[in-house]
Amino acid sequence: MTIAAKPPVAAKKPQSFTHHGLTLTDDYAWLRDPGYPEVKDPEILAHLEAENAWFQAHMAPRQPLIDRLFAEMRGRIKEADKSVPQKDGDWIYWIEYEEGAEYKKWWRRPVNAVDDGSADELILDEVALAQGHDYFRLGAISVSHDGRLLAWSVDDNGSERFTARIKVIATGEILPDEIPGTNSGLIWVKGDTGLVYSLANENWRTDNVRLHWLGQPLESDVELYHEDDEGFRAGAALSANEEWLILSTGDHETSEVRLIPANDPLAAPILVRPREKGVEYDVDLRDDTLFIHTNDTHENFRLATAPLADPAAWTTLIAGSDDFYLTGFELFRDFYVVEGRVRGLDRIEVRYYDDPARIEPIAFPEASYEASLGENPEWATQTLRVGYESMVSPASVYDYDVPTRALTRLKVQEIPSGYDASLYDTARLEIPARDGTLVPVSVVWRKDRAAGGPLHLYGYGAYGIAIGPGFSTTRLSLLDRGMAYAIAHIRGGDDLGRGWYKAGKLDARTNTFNDFIDVARGLIDHGFTTAGRISASGGSAGGELMGAVINQAPELFGAVVADVPFVDVLATMLDETLPLTPGEWPEWGNPIEDAAAFHLIRSYSPYDQVKAQAYPPLMVTAGLNDPRVTYWEPAKWVARLRALKTDANALIFKTNMGAGHGGKSGRFESLKEAAEEFAFLLTELGIED
Repeated sequence: MTIAAKPPVAAKKPQSFTHHGLTLTDDYAWLRDPGYPEVKDPEILAHLEAENAWFQAHMAPRQPLIDRLFAEMRGRIKEADKSVPQKDGDWIYWIEYEEGAEYKKWWRRPVNAVDDGSADELILDEVALAQGHDYFRLGAISVSHDGRLLAWSVDDNGSERFTARIKVIATGEILPDEIPGTNSGLIWVKGDTGLVYSLANENWRTDNVRLHWLGQPLESDVELYHEDDEGFRAGAALSANEEWLILSTGDHETSEVRLIPANDPLAAPILVRPREKGVEYDVDLRDDTLFIHTNDTHENFRLATAPLADPAAWTTLIAGSDDFYLTGFELFRDFYVVEGRVRGLDRIEVRYYDDPARIEPIAFPEASYEASLGENPEWATQTLRVGYESMVSPASVYDYDVPTRALTRLKVQEIPSGYDASLYDTARLEIPARDGTLVPVSVVWRKDRAAGGPLHLYGYGAYGIAIGPGFSTTRLSLLDRGMAYAIAHIRGGDDLGRGWYKAGKLDARTNTFNDFIDVARGLIDHGFTTAGRISASGGSAGGELMGAVINQAPELFGAVVADVPFVDVLATMLDETLPLTPGEWPEWGNPIEDAAAFHLIRSYSPYDQVKAQAYPPLMVTAGLNDPRVTYWEPAKWVARLRALKTDANALIFKTNMGAGHGGKSGRFESLKEAAEEFAFLLTELGIED
């Protein structure tokens, strides 16, 4: 294809820094605007715009394919759609998308009203709120306990700083209360006269929990809790019975919880247990009993109880297990539910307060799937809302009747353009990594696909986040063009338990990258594909993964997409003024104080390890307002790649100038970005139909 433009070449302006006796030079550090989070430097903006122009020029010949892909993806979405209604107190709530709408509308009606539309009440209109904004994201939404007021928050530029507002639902009157800079939920307390929230400080850290009295100026808001450790984040939630305000603080490996009566938010907090490095716990309450989910005795967590009068006296209710990874729990009046994973597969169990031996797992029909509790707002319920999907089964919503143990399917994701599950097959493999560890891999493909054809490999592998074998309508555009699609459940996620997470962090971080490469080679050995016919993608920490693997084994990949990639790991972890850095040290290590951490991070940091070699075709994205992975990380990485790579393969870079970490907002605008990425991958692999 003919490209009219030439790629921009970033100027080299060397800056040197010395740590642990080693001096390093960074030619592209100037791409960080010193006024960040405001980016006004004309040279920086000109460079980003030049990269965007090069991106558009390079993508222009692919536009017909982008348009076809977008039409396919949009055709699989039911445009006029609504969620399954859910009862909460005196009301039934649901959300709706109208035909062609990018955003949702939130509705309710009284429980006893006839379902004919006459009593339906629009409580929040995202479509109207988004008008005039290139970016729109709803943060928190919370109805007061008496059902009269609605609090919500909005981010209109991708910076993840939300402005909270309050209105009277019946009249639509917007109250004068306005809280800018929030980054949290919104919790009603004290008979709906107070609203609890957290502010993001100047470094985008939520180090506080605050109370706003309705009708009072912000200056009179009360700080209920302040966190002094700059690596910790603070937040609040309501207990399941809505009687207690739960104040939590923690980082990636340590936590601490306090309790305050929701009807007396200025009461002295009750400390559950002082923080202890490496001990995580979260809490809920039933009557005067605390339930504590903690890793203090087993890395896969246990569930303990304690009397409210002595909250640090923990007694085991469910012991930690090598086989069952206990990921969480929810309390209800007559029973409680635990969620977890067994050999990487989701498990939901109903258990009983008065009979600890009575355990009722919810049975699901497939061998590989994702299942989780949905929204279950009522304390005294006998029915649980449950979500279910697999790589070949569209998302379904069920009600589970606890007394009869019966699952009733309420809704199946509708695909208007059609979907025949019988055309596809899926498998869960175990592929040995170079150290002998078996790495799970979920694969889906069309049954008529030719063996050894192209394959897309996705991975994340960080923060203990599991990537489940779920369904995707966009993925069908790859499968229907003869590609297989694989998810590598690599170490660094917690797919196989907490130990799996620990085996991919800190000094074990390189296992994550090795696992991904070894999975790619294993899929070749299994006959799914061949070297150079693999496309790969990952975002954020998954973008770091992309950068590391193409430094190590570029020959395996025919095309790679790195979205908002965390690629300048060493420089970011050395800069404690950045929003996330202090809280990230437990995940990556602190290279400021620890020479071993410095040298290890440098050894895999994608930006630092770019070398003079051939790289696969690469598409990179960034968000100018992204507070998580700052725009200059991918910008610097692309600049260094352009200077050093020895191939003539495509290297294109797009910065969303009005968005943040998640890219463009809106259900169709985000599809356009997916269509762009798929068009890039397909054409680079020689698939252009």
